[in-house]
Amino acid sequence: MKIKILDETKKRIEFEIEGENHTLCNILREVLWEDSHVKTAVYRMGHPLVKLPRMLVETDGSETPREALVKAAKSVLKLNESFSRAFEKAVKK
Repeated sequence: MKIKILDETKKRIEFEIEGENHTLCNILREVLWEDSHVKTAVYRMGHPLVKLPRMLVETDGSETPREALVKAAKSVLKLNESFSRAFEKAVKK
């Protein structure tokens, strides 16, 4: 995965995520929306053959978009670990 920052201010960041698709972008967007300081968390996919997602995150300024993204990424990791444990437990039955 390669992240390319396209535009960044104190309250806004726009970036592309090379090698990813809707799976990562959807969960990241959902978790970002749970953050009370995030005003906008959206992504769009360009041409279907290119599939280079572009994400935009805006905050109220209480935290930077980078801080919100780091928090969201950590939450996604915890969700993944929790799902993996639950899935392994269910499969063992």
